[in-house]
Amino acid sequence: MNFDPASEARLQNVMPTLAAKIRTLGEMLSQEGITIRIVQGLRTWAEQDALYAQGRTVPGKIVTNAKGGESWHCLGCAVDCAPMNLDGTVDWNAGHQQWKRMEEVGVSLGLVSGANWVRLVDAPHFQLTGAFPMGAPSEEAQQIYQNEGAEAFWQQVDNDTPTAA
Repeated sequence: MNFDPASEARLQNVMPTLAAKIRTLGEMLSQEGITIRIVQGLRTWAEQDALYAQGRTVPGKIVTNAKGGESWHCLGCAVDCAPMNLDGTVDWNAGHQQWKRMEEVGVSLGLVSGANWVRLVDAPHFQLTGAFPMGAPSEEAQQIYQNEGAEAFWQQVDNDTPTAA
């Protein structure tokens, strides 16, 4: 199973281990007739701040409680995925069975699913954070990422990530 070019482009900018798990997720789901698209990968802090402003200081629905740096997207350790309809559009109804199956398979691969969050459910969200807490990235995580770079940070996450099925 190959993702569409936009999805593959988004996977190029996240932690390689996360990208590999998402590709496995896509392959497993495609065997069940479910196609997914990666709708978001790495976000800059400014992009995250703009999303945070949505529904607060700019029009729109609140979609995140995370400011710039407070999302694993900003560290390349999170992606948002969504199932596709037969006509090639994204299915945004998280109540559909294909969403539930995507969440189940993602968790079975060792990913954290935002669908299981209580404060602000984020059904499309999957993240991989190793030994770092699942909540917002700590100041320590942000410092490592900013001072040592993405590759060094991702290596630390990889070293602390248990192998999953």
